Amino acid sequence: MTANTITDRIDAITEIASERRSAAPPCPRSVKIELTARCNFACVFCARSMKLRDQADMDRSLFERLLLEMRADGVEEIGLFYLGESFLLPWLAEAVRFAKHTAGYPYIFLTTNGSVAGPENVKACMDAGLDSLKFSLNYADETQFAEIARVKPRLFRAMLRNIKAAHEVRERGGYGCGLYASYIAYDGEQGQRMKATIDEIRPYVDELYALPLYTQADLVAEGERERGWELTPGNRGRIGALRDPLPCWAVFTEGHITWDGKLSACCFDHATKFCMADLTQTSFMEGWHGAAFQELRKAHLRGDVGATPCEGCIACAP
Repeated sequence: MTANTITDRIDAITEIASERRSAAPPCPRSVKIELTARCNFACVFCARSMKLRDQADMDRSLFERLLLEMRADGVEEIGLFYLGESFLLPWLAEAVRFAKHTAGYPYIFLTTNGSVAGPENVKACMDAGLDSLKFSLNYADETQFAEIARVKPRLFRAMLRNIKAAHEVRERGGYGCGLYASYIAYDGEQGQRMKATIDEIRPYVDELYALPLYTQADLVAEGERERGWELTPGNRGRIGALRDPLPCWAVFTEGHITWDGKLSACCFDHATKFCMADLTQTSFMEGWHGAAFQELRKAHLRGDVGATPCEGCIACAP
């Protein structure tokens, strides 16, 4: 098993250390790269279903070039996902193997909605060297799942079966892959409804933690308010270690690369308005230290993001 828990790693990324509070911070320790922008869910709390950008798979040669380049730059942790569902990608296990054995990343992590992360797919990824697999479990039961994810209710039980099967695969194979789950800490009745489902999967994961309800850069806030849900500004990390919304850690500590090679400044860049560089045309570190990114970071450090791509996010509203 990994030496650090997943919450240790999350907290280390969401905390902006003093040396990173700069317009041109050092190379990030962690980067998420979007192997595919496709997803088989259409969750009401996720702006992906609004289809504000093209959604396809990453070119494999671009993926391999970027991984080798970023490892040479000093990136240590690679997340093989961003806004899509990576288990839809036919060559996911091969991507894990390339990251681990060719590019040499010490830590490779993956988040999934769990619906297509069946035992064969999970075993292939563990065989390839996956270090962490986290399931996003944001639904209380089949009825609420169908309402929120807007897909067939039967997939809810498939998700739960796949979490349990992943545990069996790991234990039987003796793999060192951490298994985790996160859930949205809805307020009110919905929070109470989640308890039974959380308790059901708790024995099958190493750690289970709660996240606030994000507004996805203010793209889905109106619908969430209509449902009576309490909103949390921006991406403040996990419940139990919430960070100040401004400056936003995502601008300073972690890279985010879309399937078409855009370096984004936001965890929720569903509309590509946070694009800081085109990595099909420039190197990762040139983009990370580029003029657009530096100006945005200066605004965050001043505490005033008016007239920047972050202006519309309620996390950054005055």
